[in-house]
Amino acid sequence: MHLGHCFFKAIALATALVLAPAVAARADSLPATVAAALRAADVPTEDAAVLVQQVDARRPVLAHNAGKAMNPASVMKLVTTLAALELLGPTFAWKTELYAAGQRRGDVLEGDLVLRGSGDPKLTVENLWLMLRALRARGLRDIRGDLVLDRSYFEPITQDEASFDNEPLKPYNVLPDALLVNFKAYSFTFVPDPQRAAARVTVEPRSSLLAVTSAIALADGPCNDWLARLKAEFNGNAGTGAVVQARFSGRYPASCGEKSWNVALQSHRDYLLGVFRQLWEEMGGKLRGSARDGTVPPGANLLLTIKSPALAEVVRDMNKFSNNVIARQIFLTLSAEITKQPARAERSFRVVQDWLARQGLDFPELVLENGSGLSRIERISAASMGRLLRVAYASPVMPEFVASMPVVALDGTMKRRMNHRPVAGRAHIKTGSLADVSALAGYVLDSAGRRFAVVFIVNHPNAGATRSAQDALLGWVYSGRAR
Repeated sequence: MHLGHCFFKAIALATALVLAPAVAARADSLPATVAAALRAADVPTEDAAVLVQQVDARRPVLAHNAGKAMNPASVMKLVTTLAALELLGPTFAWKTELYAAGQRRGDVLEGDLVLRGSGDPKLTVENLWLMLRALRARGLRDIRGDLVLDRSYFEPITQDEASFDNEPLKPYNVLPDALLVNFKAYSFTFVPDPQRAAARVTVEPRSSLLAVTSAIALADGPCNDWLARLKAEFNGNAGTGAVVQARFSGRYPASCGEKSWNVALQSHRDYLLGVFRQLWEEMGGKLRGSARDGTVPPGANLLLTIKSPALAEVVRDMNKFSNNVIARQIFLTLSAEITKQPARAERSFRVVQDWLARQGLDFPELVLENGSGLSRIERISAASMGRLLRVAYASPVMPEFVASMPVVALDGTMKRRMNHRPVAGRAHIKTGSLADVSALAGYVLDSAGRRFAVVFIVNHPNAGATRSAQDALLGWVYSGRAR
């Protein structure tokens, strides 16, 4: 077992023992509508934790199992968000740099091109294209050496991408990297072609290390489970510069129109090499060598630098759509920036703990494995999350923090929830879910104009059936009955 994982499991076990005598839940402490919805979902009240407290009040109006350590799923991103906004600042930006390691003769580089990353979570293929376009505009065409990837800002991560749920192709399982490009994902789009009675397949971004073939027939009928009716084979990826063969067959319902499927297929190095070479050659450039890991050598000349969007914008994308990859990149950035050492998850956890201590926040049950909530061992209590929300509301970065969360019924993961209800548009709520977890946390502005911090976490095999209970709690707080 990986040593870092053992470290976090040990903390989780110790935390559970410390918090075992937490305050017992009382069913009658919950609003009747919430308790009824939990019963309908067949979830015992002891498997739910709730906290409701006005942001400027000293005591909660509702605290049910609030001291119990719970897995909050993606709600944990709020801890990462506030720590990053306060420690790095809302205008913080990541830098990606290109260096020439060799002699430049006209449009030829007799040596290596070095790409150094600092963990930019928004280094999309569009931004990489702009970077290479700027490089071509500076007159460089022929790179006679290798593309050297300086990924030393983060320590190497040896975790298997299939370790969480045995779904290594899912983009949410992509591991952090100092040179993460486009979330390391390909987007395959299926386009009906009635004249050929077939579906065409396109891919973005294009890559010199990806070949796509398809033999998909169009089918009649509804667009239900369209992906299950396709067969996809991905062969040839050994992580050593081999071309991946993506072959699609099966039947695709014409009624679907265009649909896309995002897949993570390659190592970070091969993904970057394939996309880089494809873009560079489309611009008329040549890369004679391959890609290899390394660092910027002494004497290398800085050619250009690009910066990411500001952190305040990045956390908005992260929380609105609950992007795990962005969260993990930000979490690791905390230790790289604060400790000035290569980023490691254990170091980032300590950075967060030190920051909480300086805020006077004692969260003894807190366990952070990767800061995204995509974890079986991360823990926090409803009481601690509620306290974090109230501290955040008094923070100078409160506007950026609140604006990063989905607005009920309007956007992000809350866009299709509680539409046409009185609370619509009056609550900023971060959601989280795993197989046995359903959670939310954020702020509700009630009908009397008072703002409340609200936390609701369920850890139970039927957690996915508790959305009605969550909605009932938000409605109860909005109604003004939280006094």
